[in-house]
Amino acid sequence: MTLVRFFAAAEEAAGTAEETRSESTLDALRAALVADHPGLGGILPRCAVLIDGARRDGDATLTDTRTVDILPPFAGG
Repeated sequence: MTLVRFFAAAEEAAGTAEETRSESTLDALRAALVADHPGLGGILPRCAVLIDGARRDGDATLTDTRTVDILPPFAGG
């Protein structure tokens, strides 16, 4: 099981700060998150995804993953 943590606007869209998931790939996780939390549909494609602290783009295997962080774009400087 993988702990998924949502931050800022992603947390608001998901309605939770974190949840445990069992999807085996990042693409499957993204699809399942949007299916379960439709509000993430407009945000998730723009979010940075960290898998066990390392940024990942595209698909990745989550078999041994402990944590996935979903970080929306932040404004500021």
